[in-house]
Amino acid sequence: MKYFGGCDVGSTYTKCVILDENGNMVANVTNRSKINPVQSAEIALDDAVAQVEGLNSAKELSYLIGTGYGRNKVPFADENISEISCHAMGVHVTNPEVKAIIDIGGQDVKGIAIDTDGTVKNFAMNDKCAAGTGRFYEAMASAFEMTLPEFSKLSLNAKNTIPITAQCTVFAESEVISLVGEGKPMEEIAAGIQLAVAKRCFVMAKKAGAVDSITLTGGCAKNDGLKKAIEKVLKITVVELGTDPQLMGALGAAEYARQKGLSKVN
Repeated sequence: MKYFGGCDVGSTYTKCVILDENGNMVANVTNRSKINPVQSAEIALDDAVAQVEGLNSAKELSYLIGTGYGRNKVPFADENISEISCHAMGVHVTNPEVKAIIDIGGQDVKGIAIDTDGTVKNFAMNDKCAAGTGRFYEAMASAFEMTLPEFSKLSLNAKNTIPITAQCTVFAESEVISLVGEGKPMEEIAAGIQLAVAKRCFVMAKKAGAVDSITLTGGCAKNDGLKKAIEKVLKITVVELGTDPQLMGALGAAEYARQKGLSKVN
């Protein structure tokens, strides 16, 4: 049996997926990224390889592709591919019906339209401001003195929404702390945060060609409050993938590796 790997070295988390020659996922890893992207990739690869019986090193993978901001730093990689392409392919092999993605990463937000073969049809990216990204949500959860999973569900109980006017992460955090200090209902403040992020995703979704449905990838895709807010703002259905949305970049890279590795053999 041949094995193929994808390693997505992100700014916040590093993910690794290994597929067998039939496209079955036999290993997956999600680790907090280190400052050194090479070290991040090495640890994730070692952890993934340890899950596959008969594999002793990433060197033994038939083909390995790096992606993410640290894609050039993945040891033993045969090549690297943009995370935009990898997210599109990852979603395509998970659910070919989905044609539009909002990928909310640690430091940027992307809207991606998927073609019929899993390649990128069109995309847009907001990487000039951290508002609405994973870093933003970490700051918000910290302001509420909550974990990210706790914060992601907080707004679901809100009866009303308190608007958050600040667009910058730093100013938004200050605004939230002031509102909490005033004794405003925390779930209503959280609802305002989710609504503000959903509005920022609106342009990305339209550029991705979203009509009646879209899916979310990246760690923020696990944020239940955000999913609800996006459905409200965009008036479309957010499709659940059934596979960890944070793995989509690594999965897409592994699928590209499988296709390229098998074609090289044949």
